[in-house]
Amino acid sequence: MKSPASLKRAAEWALPYWTRGQAGRETPQDLFRVLYFGWLVAFTLKLLGSAWDVSWHFKWLRDDLAPPHLLNSAGTAIAVALTIIHGYTGYGVDKAALRLIQWGTGIFLVAVPLDLINHRVNGLDITSWSPSHIMLYLGTFFMIAGVLRGWFMGAPPGQERTVVLGAFFAFFLENVHFPEQHQEYGILSIGAWDNHATYAEQILLQFAADQMGRPVDRPMMVAFSLPVPDFLYPVYAVVVGLSVLVVARLLIGRFGAATLVAGAYVGVRTLLWPLLTFTGFPPSAVPFFLVVAGLVVDLAFLVRMPYVRAVLGSVGVTAAAYGALVAQSAIMGGVYSAITGQKGLLGAPPPATSSAVWAGLGLLVVWLAVEWLAARRRGSQPIEARVIATATP
Repeated sequence: MKSPASLKRAAEWALPYWTRGQAGRETPQDLFRVLYFGWLVAFTLKLLGSAWDVSWHFKWLRDDLAPPHLLNSAGTAIAVALTIIHGYTGYGVDKAALRLIQWGTGIFLVAVPLDLINHRVNGLDITSWSPSHIMLYLGTFFMIAGVLRGWFMGAPPGQERTVVLGAFFAFFLENVHFPEQHQEYGILSIGAWDNHATYAEQILLQFAADQMGRPVDRPMMVAFSLPVPDFLYPVYAVVVGLSVLVVARLLIGRFGAATLVAGAYVGVRTLLWPLLTFTGFPPSAVPFFLVVAGLVVDLAFLVRMPYVRAVLGSVGVTAAAYGALVAQSAIMGGVYSAITGQKGLLGAPPPATSSAVWAGLGLLVVWLAVEWLAARRRGSQPIEARVIATATP
């Protein structure tokens, strides 16, 4: 805990900056770093809270004041404070970044009471894909997009700029992939049921069964654990999740950027897995396939022609993602079965391989749009201001 003297010095440093200003205001470098390292803290708390939250809801009945919610709320409080600082002072953001941050924070804050009302009216929210939850992800989406833009436009060139940009993209990937954790936890919960074990407390299972109007049986477990079509998991992962890696590679501009962003997210999930599992919470499948797909994204950027790169990259990345999903399901399922002694558990949600064509087409559309926007941006700027990241492999 900081001493009163250190708090006083911090206040004396910060108070002179608390003046009204317009977005785009010239920002001292020390203030710029404090603001964006504050965002890193906020997103870290939100990531830890959200990761714990999914596991919590596969074990206990929902509780508004559950520890994961409180941890997430601490991150949200910091985000709201930073949004107010940016908006009032104009420091650290241009107009576009500020609008994204403000809209994202606003959508998130509106979604919170709507989600509480939804649970009061409907009881358990069986899926993370519900409208009120999607509003939470959408608000965070815009919030992180604004922070990404602010850092990208304002940070001086150098290693710190690249590393922090990669960290923000990892948070971005975590947010868009978050709803898929329902299937990643769900597939192992069904496997546990088939092995005459359950991760959820009986009160949660009975509550869900009563809400569905049926006994606690396997169909109820499937409806609770995998309430969406099987194709949604791989299609969403390829079209949305891997699009984040394409944009990350384009803006960071270094070979290996997409792989490292995916690896950072998957690494956090891997570290959290034993912390949650060995403390009595349900386990989840970990999306290792994202790292393989990220590597193929990086390889695709060795192709110099943007639109050819988008076509070849979409085919290669989709094939790699689906292939890695199938392999992960077999390999990690075997490893988990060896550790637990439970047979037949999958190491990934069903890959629904017949959906690969649609996933590839969706990724192609997004990738072509990203390449078009990047080319348009390069063409509209003087050469000295062009984004170096899009011109180097």
